[in-house]
Amino acid sequence: MTLTQLNAFVLVARLGSVRAAASALGVSESAVSQALTALRQDLGDQLITRSQAGMTLTPGGTRLLGTASQIVVLGAEAHAAVRAAQGAPEQLRIVATSTFAEFVAAPLLEAFRRRFAGAVEITTGVAAAGELPVLIANRLADVAIGPGAVSDHELPIVSEPIFKFRLVVVGSGTGGAGGGSTARPRGLARQWRWLVDPSGTDPDSEAARLLRRLGVADSNIGVFQSQTAAWAAAADGSGVAPAIEHLVSHQIRRGELSLIDLPGVPVEERWYVTLLERERRSTAASALRRFLGTPEAMQLMRSPAAGVPPSRFKPPVYVTIWS
Repeated sequence: MTLTQLNAFVLVARLGSVRAAASALGVSESAVSQALTALRQDLGDQLITRSQAGMTLTPGGTRLLGTASQIVVLGAEAHAAVRAAQGAPEQLRIVATSTFAEFVAAPLLEAFRRRFAGAVEITTGVAAAGELPVLIANRLADVAIGPGAVSDHELPIVSEPIFKFRLVVVGSGTGGAGGGSTARPRGLARQWRWLVDPSGTDPDSEAARLLRRLGVADSNIGVFQSQTAAWAAAADGSGVAPAIEHLVSHQIRRGELSLIDLPGVPVEERWYVTLLERERRSTAASALRRFLGTPEAMQLMRSPAAGVPPSRFKPPVYVTIWS
């Protein structure tokens, strides 16, 4: 039994699939499957079984999950303690949903770097909304920003709102597919071509929730590498796109895009910051949390200087766990 195997088991159990666990760790699905197989053989228990309803823990897997989670956490804390003894800079690992990473993360963290007096090594990654609390609880990240985490007494985390925004729908500013600003029946929206960034495939994201409310079928959704690319396609008349109103305001003012008036839209949403409980979080994570409540941070979230492609923020592999 190894720390790698236990971490793979915990992530598969918490996230519900080998694919999600591999994505969180930044490794291949086969690597996670091999670690899980080795752990099963060592313990003589299947631990996790697959059914039509998804992944299910065996009685042995249920008992193992709590202990394995504690061991994984202790492994991460041991690594941090050795780094501190060696004089290495404190790590601050931040994960966010793709839209936040594309537009807000870079200018926000640059401002934080200027303020933070201590030595800190910052890495940033993109994750699905449902992965955020698990990454924090398993010490694969220190701060997560995106939709709020569902309360779970088994995870020692807190999730707090930091910024309110409105989700709108935009189309071509010259009258392309779905373009214009007049009210349109909800049923008609199901027939449009919807253009989304990777968060549109995340069932817990704001965009995905909107598409479900409107009854949009997967066949009518096109996924682009970034929100900027989805908006550009909408501006060309290729369809309509969900958008965070204040982030798309420049394109609307320039007439490249126009707001689509749909029943129930705009939708009030919030970004949340998710961290460990106060007594467990690192000094750098606490400093970032305080910074997120400052007027400077609020202004940057409202008017970020420039977007950065999500490809710049691939989830890092934390070899402290996967080694």
